[in-house]
Order: sequence, then C-alpha cells, then structure tokens
Amino acid sequence: MDTTLITVAVALVAVALLALMLSVRIVQQYERGVVFRLGRVQGTVRPPGLTFITPIVDRLRKVNVQVITMSVPAQDGITEDNVSVRVDAVVYFRVVDAVKATVNVQNYPFAISQVAQTSLRSVIGRADLDALLSQRDRLNSELTAIIDGPTELPWGVKVERVELKDVALPDAMKRSMSRQAEAERERRARVITADGEFQASTKLAQAAATMAADPAALQLRLLQTVVEIAAEKNSTLVMPVPVELLRFFDRLGPGPGGTGTAHAPAETPRLDPRPTATPVTPATPATLLTEEAEPIS
Repeated sequence: MDTTLITVAVALVAVALLALMLSVRIVQQYERGVVFRLGRVQGTVRPPGLTFITPIVDRLRKVNVQVITMSVPAQDGITEDNVSVRVDAVVYFRVVDAVKATVNVQNYPFAISQVAQTSLRSVIGRADLDALLSQRDRLNSELTAIIDGPTELPWGVKVERVELKDVALPDAMKRSMSRQAEAERERRARVITADGEFQASTKLAQAAATMAADPAALQLRLLQTVVEIAAEKNSTLVMPVPVELLRFFDRLGPGPGGTGTAHAPAETPRLDPRPTATPVTPATPATLLTEEAEPIS
C-alpha cells in the first residue's frame, strides 16, 4: 500500500512538472505573444518576459515587432515622358498589432513585398525622368503613403519609410544626358567669360576717363608698369618714349635741322578757307623788258 501511494505521488509530481514545463513560455523583449485557445485568439497579447499557457489547450505564437528591412526587386517601367527605366527600392516596416499580423494576413513580409512592387510601378508611370532623378524625397513620401494605406489598419503592419535605391537608365539616355550636361557647362562658362569681359571693359573705361582728366596719372602708371617688369629680372627692357620727346632732342642736336638751342615751335599759320581777292596791277613795258633781261644764275 505504501509503495503504491509513493508511486502515485511520484507520478503526479512528474505530471505536474511536465505540465509546468509545457505551460511555461518566455517571450523576448522584441517579441509579442499571441495565444490561441482551442483555435480562438485570446484578447490580450502576452508581453515580454515569463508567461504561462494551458498545456494542450493553448498554443503561443511569437511575433517579431522589430523594424524589418526588405529590398524590393528592381522593376522595369516607362516614365511619363516615355523613358524606359529600371528602379529598385528598400522598405522599412514593423508590426504594430500582433493579432492582426497573425490572423488577417498569412505571410505579411511577402504581402508587403508584393504591394511595394505594384506601388513602385505605378509611381514610375506617373513621374517623369527628372522627378525620378531629382525629386526622390517627394517620391519616397508618396510611396510610403501608398504602401502604408492598405497594410496598417487591416494587417497591423506599419510602413516606416520607403527609399528609392537606384535608377538604371539606358545607355543611349546616359549619353544624351552627358551631352546635355556638357552643353550646359559650356553655356555657363561662356556666360561667365562674357560677364568678366564686360566688367573688365567697364573698369578700363573708368580708368581711361580718370587718366584723361589728369595726364600725370598716365605717366605714373607707365612708371609702375616699368617697376613691375623690372621686378622679374629681365635682361631686356623695352620702354616706350613719346614722339614729341624725340623731336625735342632732334631740334637740340647739331645738324641740318638742329640749331643747337631749343626754340619753341613756330606757330603754323592758320589758313582761311575763304578765297581772297588779290589786286592785279597791269605791267608796264619797261618792267617786262627788265624781267626778260635778268640773267639766269
């Protein structure tokens, strides 16, 4: 009798330990537990930590609530301006309702991938090439709103953000864009050069006006130029000399044209363009004979 009681007690303890082992579950910090009791979902979601379920009757399913990074396969599409492109993206999402993510959708990562692919194709068709290349922030926000609409409320999955990763263009389009960029750079270079020439000409005109007002400024500028040239240690220095100075020294020197002393240049008589009447005196016969008889030396 005592042996039977001991055996039964040991069996009960073993069953109790087995039931305890089957009922104890550990939920990680990044997980949430959904309990199914005889196939029906219990209302409360089990938080992280140690939790207990009823053996055989309950079944615990753990759902990861971390942010999941999923790469969207590259999609071929035609933009609004009829350019064939190939675009891929990255989707960041997480589970916000473990019960909906478990009950309402069979495989929510696969479902999110399919929604992202179809949404990416639709966005490519509504955007032109310039928007795909330069307005990615707007397209990312639009994609996030499109994908998050049918997934958050019915599936309990929140799409955090969507990023366009790469836009592949045809080789012909790449060459065309390269020529366009080169032409644009050339246009900017020419505009900048023309603007510089205009500013330089304006400054030179102002400098010429200033030097014309004061002739000594031109001589000072000449001397400054000579100093700058001499600073380079050149062996030959060419210095312009005014022609008036050469004529002055030519008049000072001895020679057929020089007098040895500097005289002020004779004032050139001003010619009156109006014709003047010259009185004509009739010649007498004696005068004519005298002129004819004058010997020629």
